Amino acid sequence: MKKVIAIVGPTAVGKTALSIRLAKRINGEVISGDSMQVYRHLDIATAKVTPEEQAGVPHHLINIRNVDQRFSAADFQLLAGNQINEITQRQHVPLVVGGTGFYVSALVNNLPLGGDHFDEQSRQLRQRWEEVAQQAGKRTVWQQLAQKDPVAAQQIPVNNVRRVIRALEVIQTTGQLFSQQPERQPIADFLLIALNTDRHVLYQRINQRVDQMVAAGLVEEARWLYDAGGEKFQSGKGIGYRELFPYFRGECDLATAINQVKLDSRHYAKRQLTWFRNKLPVHWFDLVSGKDSVEDIEDFAREWLTK
Repeated sequence: MKKVIAIVGPTAVGKTALSIRLAKRINGEVISGDSMQVYRHLDIATAKVTPEEQAGVPHHLINIRNVDQRFSAADFQLLAGNQINEITQRQHVPLVVGGTGFYVSALVNNLPLGGDHFDEQSRQLRQRWEEVAQQAGKRTVWQQLAQKDPVAAQQIPVNNVRRVIRALEVIQTTGQLFSQQPERQPIADFLLIALNTDRHVLYQRINQRVDQMVAAGLVEEARWLYDAGGEKFQSGKGIGYRELFPYFRGECDLATAINQVKLDSRHYAKRQLTWFRNKLPVHWFDLVSGKDSVEDIEDFAREWLTK
C-alpha cells in the first residue's frame, strides 16, 4: 500500500519549515493541504511557501485556481489522490502539509464527497437548500438533516453548511441515508505528524506572524482582492482578507481590522487543534519549545516508512 506522511497542526507552529527539511532527507514531495494556497496572487495571508523557501523540493496544489474560482474538499481529495499516485510512481514520498482539517480528513479517510459537477436535479436541490440557509439560517438546514439522518447530523457541524447541504442532496437523490453510504477503502497508509506548542506561545507567534504579514504587504494584497470583487468570492472569506474589507469600506480603522485578523487567526488555531485531536489519529510533536527535534521526527518517519 502507498505510504503518505501528513504534517498537520495549527497555524504558526512550523509545518512548512519541517516539511521542507523532512522532504529533503527522505526524498519527498510536498502536497499542500491548505484551502487557500490554491489561489494565485494570494501569497501573504496564506503564508504561501516562496520559491526560495521550497529549496528545490517539488510542491503541488499551490497556485492552481484564480481568485474567482471555487475549490472544494472534493476537488482537493481528487487532485491530492492523483498527486499521491504520481509521486509514489516516481519512488518519492508524498508529504501532505497543511492545516485545513476537513481536507486532510477527507483524504485520509477517503470520505464520499462527490464532486462539483452535478446533474440538473442535484443543482436545483443544492440551490434550494442554499436559499433556505440564506433566508432562514444555517441551523434550519441542519435541523432538516437532523430529522432525516440524525447520525449524519451529529457528525457534521451546523456551520459547515456546504457539507450539510451535500448530505441532504445525497439523501434526496439516492434515497439512502448519508450516514449509510458504502464504506470506502483508504487510498494509502497515512502517518499523521501534528505540531503544537504551549497555547500562550502559539498565540504570541500568531500575533507576530500577522504583524510580519502587514509589514510584507498584507493590506495591499487584501485591497487587490477587494477591488477584484473578493467579497463575492470563496477566496475572499479567508482569514487576513475578510477582516480588512470593512476597513476598505470605511467602516473601521486599520488597527481594528488588523486586531481582528489576529483574533480570528487565534480562534482558527483553536478550532484546528480541536479538529486534529478529535478527528484524526495524530502523533504530536513540539518543535517550538525544543521538546522535540526535527531529527526525532525524521527518525520516527523513517521507522514507519521501513515497516
